[in-house]
Amino acid sequence: MAHLLGGENLTVSFATRTILDGVTLGLEDGDRIGMVGRNGDGKSTLMRLLALRSTPDSGRVTKRGDVNVGYLDQSDVLDGDLTVGAAIVGDQADHEWAANPKIREIMGGLVADVDWHANVHALSGGQKRRVALAKLLIEDHDVIMLDEPTNHLDVEGVAWLSRHLKTRWRANQGAFLVVTHDRWFLDEVCNRTWEVHDAIVDPFDGGYAAYVLARAERDRTASVVESKRQQLVKKELAWLRRGAPARTSKPKFRIEAANELIADVPDPRDSVALSKMATARLGKDVLDLEGVSLDFKGDDAGRKLFDDVTLRLAPGQRLGLVGVNGAGKSTLLRLLNGEITPSSGKVKRGKTVVTAVLSQDVKELDDVSDLRVIEVIEREKRSFSVGGKEFTAGQLVEQLGFTKEKQWTPVTDLSGGERRRLQLLRLLVGEPNVLMLDEPTNDLDTDTLAAVEDVLDGWPGTLVVVSHDRYLLERVTDSQMALLGDGKLRGLPGGVDQYLELREAALASGAVTGGASSGSARPTAGSGSSAAVSGPSEAEKREARKDLNRIDRQLGKIAQQEEKLHVQMAAKSQSGDFDALGELNTKLQELLDEKEGLELEWLEAAEILGE
Repeated sequence: MAHLLGGENLTVSFATRTILDGVTLGLEDGDRIGMVGRNGDGKSTLMRLLALRSTPDSGRVTKRGDVNVGYLDQSDVLDGDLTVGAAIVGDQADHEWAANPKIREIMGGLVADVDWHANVHALSGGQKRRVALAKLLIEDHDVIMLDEPTNHLDVEGVAWLSRHLKTRWRANQGAFLVVTHDRWFLDEVCNRTWEVHDAIVDPFDGGYAAYVLARAERDRTASVVESKRQQLVKKELAWLRRGAPARTSKPKFRIEAANELIADVPDPRDSVALSKMATARLGKDVLDLEGVSLDFKGDDAGRKLFDDVTLRLAPGQRLGLVGVNGAGKSTLLRLLNGEITPSSGKVKRGKTVVTAVLSQDVKELDDVSDLRVIEVIEREKRSFSVGGKEFTAGQLVEQLGFTKEKQWTPVTDLSGGERRRLQLLRLLVGEPNVLMLDEPTNDLDTDTLAAVEDVLDGWPGTLVVVSHDRYLLERVTDSQMALLGDGKLRGLPGGVDQYLELREAALASGAVTGGASSGSARPTAGSGSSAAVSGPSEAEKREARKDLNRIDRQLGKIAQQEEKLHVQMAAKSQSGDFDALGELNTKLQELLDEKEGLELEWLEAAEILGE
């Protein structure tokens, strides 16, 4: 594979803290790299360096002369005075860009609901983000760098972006580097993972699931990571193997190693025990919506946001909500919480119900901005129980990533992700029995998300989660429902995949009614917003299936030969026959090289099948 760009001995320091210390790495053709790490550990800094948007204190970034790099920053870089059309395609005439099927597909996937003639400054934050992403993707680049591209994208938008990136280049062409906390997205599009931590970068092969396994193996072998972090990683791995069916489509040569590693790890949560505890705390009645309708308060006069919706929440139920933007997900939480009254219908509330809502903007911390983190929690309660275990306020704060030093940080000095963690802790300490989370993953890194999920696993109560993060929904909820923009609430026995199928069918039939659309969706004119994305043919898929079966058989034989060689080498080592031992070691290395080549073939065939 051809080298595209790289960094040599990159070092960056801010004040007294070193962010990157002598980091050397590079991107080659075919690389699909995801960067993970704690907030503030230098992921965005490293991306800006590689994109030549900033300069290191020492070291250098080099790139091949003809390489074109596209970069999407987290900040808003669009000219607010331009119209949406001018911001994306410049001064191109409609017939020029509309004649390009690639551009039409990008427009339909990202900005179909955005007014083509609106000024950029009049758009919402999410719309600006999608316009900037569309502008980048219609351009021809050899390398694309995306810093939090899934922010402000709903489940459908994230699925579209993953399909686009997987089909944008051939398998051995182009490269992209992405920073995101969306673990499903990382698993779907990446073939390598960079973990940024402690001023260094550790590379791993594979997406998020493979990274979790490799990190668990590394931590166990090296014995350098504290036991609490090891247990969190192993628990995450246990869910990856036991969870959604899509998670099991991994190479068989990794499955055995994963099963051995998690053999003694219990299921993430004991649903039966939690349900019993929830019933004891809540009784039989929790929250019910009966024939609820709610008139739309925006520009769409006469449209109902909810039309004769019925929903019954049971004790211990863990419900995930997905839906198009503007369909009323946050409003539904406010209805359940009693903050707004329906136009018609009833909202019934159990006598013992105590609700708590984690909002998107976390304004609830404004009234304690003069306090420190530990003081905020201790003001609520000094100890409380999760899953039958007693925690002090300090222990609970530490469990969600606030070190002993960080616990004494003033609330005003916290980052967005830290404020979100603190508010969640504050809600849990109040011991509600119905917890509602509105986009809880905003501003949280992958390690913190795993810690939050671990806390929720042992929380006995009814849980309602609104999120575009399908990994989180599949991880912490047992059932999902969808708001499709037609005023109805629909169950999803097939999970998020079923929701995406319903949306695709609605788009194909032109029956889409919901969302916060404004103005004409001009980019999709003449092309349709569900433009087909080219993919492998059926013949290629059949050949890929044959390759997978062949490779599995070969890997099985190699595993047997490898085991025999290890036995023979142990015997020669004991007898002191070092010449024979050297010959056996040479055979072993040849076998391992063959195994590595077969594993690469397996992954390439699996990529064709979308596994």
